[in-house]
Amino acid sequence: MGPTRRRRPQEAFAAHHRIGDRPAAGKGAREQAGTAHATQETLDALVEANRAYEQRFGRIFLVCATGKTPDEMLALCRQRLHNDPETEFAVASEEQRKITHLRLQRWLEQRE
Repeated sequence: MGPTRRRRPQEAFAAHHRIGDRPAAGKGAREQAGTAHATQETLDALVEANRAYEQRFGRIFLVCATGKTPDEMLALCRQRLHNDPETEFAVASEEQRKITHLRLQRWLEQRE
């Protein structure tokens, strides 16, 4: 996939908070609500896993966090570190699609 085709998803990926960061309010806080009850040990491990992911792939780790525990998100990050760049780009793009779908669904429900 060429650089032009990757630029748009990369920009969308960059608009997200890191998993384990505690956004003050808004969509990010709601979507990562599960991390509010994470142990400090898990939060520290998420920071390290995020750092390793960013070093390997050059972007933040993106996962549709809705309904996932902090330990599940940590396991997913560690697992995905073993993906090759092309596979991981496809996985991250699918996670972005899931997030966008959930946000659109919530927005539509609010309009009803």
